[in-house]
Amino acid sequence: MASRSPTINAYEFGQLRVPVSALPILARTLGVSMEELMDDTPSGARKRGPAPKLQQHLERITALPKPRQRAVMDVIEAMLAQPGR
Repeated sequence: MASRSPTINAYEFGQLRVPVSALPILARTLGVSMEELMDDTPSGARKRGPAPKLQQHLERITALPKPRQRAVMDVIEAMLAQPGR
């Protein structure tokens, strides 16, 4: 079995993060929607319908200038880091 690159390992272990601005490009490259890219449920379990509010927010965030994207990500990361919330 071939070993993985240190960069891939860093992404998998959360040591590196994909910039929000790269998500649309990544989704297009992989041939999936932004919703599918962000969704961690098995593909057979996904519901179809209108885009969820989260996807709409992600799309709006990707349109922001990079400094504003980073500010939004800082707020999100701080909220997610709070235990019990």
